[in-house]
Amino acid sequence: MGEFKLSASLRGHEDDVRSVAFPHPDAVLSASRDRSVRLWKREQGSPPKFDSTIVTHGTEFINAVTFVPPTSEHPDGLIVSGGKDTIIDVRSPNKVPDDNADALLLGHASNVCALDASADGKFIVSGSWDTDARLWTVGKWDSSVVLDGHTASVWAVLAYSDKLIITGCADQKIRIFRYSGGEAANTITTGDVVRSLCRLPTTPQENGPQFASAGNDAVIRLWTLKGQQLATLNGHENFIYSLATLSDGRLASSSEDRTVRIWNWGSRQCLQTITHPAISVWSVAAAPNGDIVTGASDRVARVFTQAEERVADAATIAEFNDAVSQSAIPQQAVENFNKEKLPGPEFLTQKSGTKEGQVQMINEANGNVAAYQWSTAANQWLLVGTVVDNASSSGRKITYQGKEYDYVFDVDIEDGKPPLKLPYNLSQNQYEVARKFCEDNKLPLTYLDQVTNFIVQNTQGATLGQSGGQGADPWGTESRYRPGDAAQNAPPSAPASRPKVLPQKEYLDIMNANLKLVYKKLQEFNKELVEGGHKDLSFNPEDIEVLDSAMIQMENNHQKVDLSGIDLIVKAATIWPPEKRLPALDLLRLLTASGHPVQYLAEVHESFVDSLQEAGIFESSSVVNNAMMAVRSFVNLFKTQPGRVIADKQFDKIHSNIQPFITSPNRNMIIAITTLYINYAVMLKQSEEKNADRALTLLDDVSKILSNATDSEAVYRALVAAGTLLTLGDDFCEAGRDVFSLGTAVARAQDKVKEPRVKNVVAEIQEKLKV
Repeated sequence: MGEFKLSASLRGHEDDVRSVAFPHPDAVLSASRDRSVRLWKREQGSPPKFDSTIVTHGTEFINAVTFVPPTSEHPDGLIVSGGKDTIIDVRSPNKVPDDNADALLLGHASNVCALDASADGKFIVSGSWDTDARLWTVGKWDSSVVLDGHTASVWAVLAYSDKLIITGCADQKIRIFRYSGGEAANTITTGDVVRSLCRLPTTPQENGPQFASAGNDAVIRLWTLKGQQLATLNGHENFIYSLATLSDGRLASSSEDRTVRIWNWGSRQCLQTITHPAISVWSVAAAPNGDIVTGASDRVARVFTQAEERVADAATIAEFNDAVSQSAIPQQAVENFNKEKLPGPEFLTQKSGTKEGQVQMINEANGNVAAYQWSTAANQWLLVGTVVDNASSSGRKITYQGKEYDYVFDVDIEDGKPPLKLPYNLSQNQYEVARKFCEDNKLPLTYLDQVTNFIVQNTQGATLGQSGGQGADPWGTESRYRPGDAAQNAPPSAPASRPKVLPQKEYLDIMNANLKLVYKKLQEFNKELVEGGHKDLSFNPEDIEVLDSAMIQMENNHQKVDLSGIDLIVKAATIWPPEKRLPALDLLRLLTASGHPVQYLAEVHESFVDSLQEAGIFESSSVVNNAMMAVRSFVNLFKTQPGRVIADKQFDKIHSNIQPFITSPNRNMIIAITTLYINYAVMLKQSEEKNADRALTLLDDVSKILSNATDSEAVYRALVAAGTLLTLGDDFCEAGRDVFSLGTAVARAQDKVKEPRVKNVVAEIQEKLKV
């Protein structure tokens, strides 16, 4: 078997290629953060070329793609993709983006990050950040079977056979389910999060390896279906994102260490290392003819082959090799080393590598540190990049616990307690930094999104090697650094410009919560009511059992919550004494983010907006935190279509209730109000018929908020709300400037909050106001 060589570079995506599939030797699928799925078809002739067509163009990042093989009902097969909008798109390869999909699968409540289809074309399995894996029967799209038991994001799914499904989870477990009924068959504890899975060919040995897994510890593990770990494959130096079984039985893996590696898993040997001119190689997939395709963070999908007739021409291969050798490698992405103790260039001719893919740092004569990789096939060291020792745009490093970082943030988690330290380098994966921060500080996983957003917002979109303009998402939960032009061989300079923030395009929510702590407080208050003789208000033991069930459903992110439990939560939120309502209002805030509870609140409790108003939640004499939590419940209405209908219809009531609080000194209240106003601005922007009166009402309010607020987060969100409203048209810009003195309010806000992100949004607003 020969080495893999570049066959073709598939260029067309405008952002990271997150997932690839190779269903046919002449057809490749790629999904990208640029919100598209492309179908690449091989053209006749030599050298190999592929022509692409966009088959799906969504509204959010697309993270996963798979292919359902042809069947009698679908003779061309089906392209299945999913991403941040939580919707799984199913369509024929012959359809264009403007055509209706064959099906839109609804059920997940968060980012869809994993998809796979059975070899017989009968079912699809999906995994999501909502901690669910779901089983979908092809052609029967109206419902899905939830594969229960996961307690964290489901990052990997595998349709192992027509009888078994395997999932990999961030809770460090692999679960095996039976296709019939979705029943759990086995659970395997791995010791590390699971990011990827693949089926291995059958072996002559009765108890030979049957599937492989990999994750953050850079180790590939080989398992039996009974859960016995038989072997490990070691060689990668960072997270492993994807695994694929080749047509000849070998294994391919892709990693954050810039490489794809080819393995003989029987002998546990790495046979070849293919370094990419990118930081992350997100995905690898194999074709029936033995070729492979990769998707990477440099926005390119690449096909590699062992067949000489499909190898690219010499110029294309030379271009690829040059891009690899000229790559800039952030120092934080490699192990610590002492530059003065590194060998010089003479090492490369004096010593051979000890294993395929071994990396050696060399102190070159010009003072640079270069990375060389050992190629067993070439029997030599190959230059794979220059180490860049300064990733920050300012060049300033901060020392924390003996290490240097681009940033060390203070994070306020709880009032009255000192802030926690959050060190961060621009070359790190923001989501993984947030995950480790939560683990180290014993914070609930519900904080993950909040901490990730904090990092994104406070680095103002700064990235390694580029301005971050492509797809930078200050509110997104999957935002991460991007290497940009990895072919640079000098330290990256400061970004020339920041990504545009306006208009805001996505609805925001406020979901972080410690459910167990909230429920414990609710029970404490209930006990006080019982002891105080208020049994007419308190819950009886049967009620507590109902609430226990509802809490379990909410903790597991179930779309449906026991209706009796919802009734009890509404009772405590509206009838209990004001000083005891906050825990129930907190639970109500979480319920309004789910479509089923929202529909029930609207149908049975008429309008929960009226219920809150009639309960005196918004009266000036009431507890301000109760009103703040109620505003958060309005914010979360925008997560679902039924909720947005309520928010739209009830705008006047909602506004009249919260308008007296827009000058409140309560930080959390102002952040909740400005987040709500952002969501209404996004709704107005997306609406075909602009409601001028509503837009002007919101502009008036945010101008007053900006004149009074001093908290940086509140100011920033008020600016984003104001700026998004100004994008509705010139009339609103004139009104903001001439009627509501928005220019003065914006300038005053900038004087109070000296942050780059505020300065950047102010500049965009002033451009629209022509100030």
